[in-house]
Amino acid sequence: MDADLVIVGGGQAGLAVAYYARRAGLPAVVLDADDRPGGAWQHMWDSLHLFSPASSSAMPGWPMPVGPEDPPGRDGVVEYLTRYEQRYGFDVHRPVRVTGVGRRAGPGRTGLVVRSDAGELATPAVVSATGTWRRPFWPAYPGQALFRGHQLHVAGYQEPTPYAGKRVLVVGGGNSGAQVMAELAPLADATWVVTREPRFLPDDVDGRALFAAAARRRAAILRGEAVEVGVAGAGGLGDVVVVPTVRAARDAGLLRTSPPARTFTPDGVMWRDGHAEPVDVVIWCTGFRPVLDHLRPLHVRHAGRVTVSGTRAVDVPGLWLVGYGDWTGPGSATLAGVGPTARDTVREVVAALGRTAA
Repeated sequence: MDADLVIVGGGQAGLAVAYYARRAGLPAVVLDADDRPGGAWQHMWDSLHLFSPASSSAMPGWPMPVGPEDPPGRDGVVEYLTRYEQRYGFDVHRPVRVTGVGRRAGPGRTGLVVRSDAGELATPAVVSATGTWRRPFWPAYPGQALFRGHQLHVAGYQEPTPYAGKRVLVVGGGNSGAQVMAELAPLADATWVVTREPRFLPDDVDGRALFAAAARRRAAILRGEAVEVGVAGAGGLGDVVVVPTVRAARDAGLLRTSPPARTFTPDGVMWRDGHAEPVDVVIWCTGFRPVLDHLRPLHVRHAGRVTVSGTRAVDVPGLWLVGYGDWTGPGSATLAGVGPTARDTVREVVAALGRTAA
């Protein structure tokens, strides 16, 4: 075998798995498509901040240092992940684009082969940790192809200045929609398009409540209880974390919402009451889907996901998936939440390989 364990993806999930593999004495190779550390965080909009203070946002093994911004901003998270990777000296190769993961061919051969633009690696175990950022979801709306204005996904949004004075629709009622709307509203003629009115968490509740809710779901799963996957909100309190920019815009009455339009027109939208309104820009804050194209040769994707037991792919011996959302572990798509899932995954990998943890 060329590698005992191959981790596809060098963001927070991949690094958490690499950390526990290092602790278990299991050599791991990390293949990362980006040309520098930081995972998806390096591509996010300029003003993005964590929902929780640094003290509650640590990766396994090393607390996040408290800097001048707390909660940390995007650049602070990128710096932390960069230093985390350097601290442990993981075997990270970048930029390497994995083109496919397949079963090893030939009589008597077992395990998997990871194909990339840097060559091939044969391995008994693969952890897929590619996340969702590279696959933004664009919903289909009536008349959308007719619209002559500018459309972009939040994956391509950086800061509000280019939209000053323009008529903007921000589509999507989650945290990204709330934060983008909050910083656009003072500068632009912006409308927040939502399928239902946003549910805000209480002002004194931050991401720590989300982590606690994820921990409760995880504990219930370990007890063998049935747990609904993908439940939004923190214990039913709401969905949107009221970060300072959102609070300021809400208190100023700037978070103007509207249900979805009936249809797009060449110059804007027609609302459900029949009146037309010109629009210059539409920003789709409509989420992401798992990046799983590299698993296509295994023929294991169903409705955009892979059937898993915990994080182990049910239909492919030697394949695990970490960090895609609650279906691969409650809270596993967060800095603070990915650790327990990564730890348990590495334990399974070590057991499957017949190794004894160091």
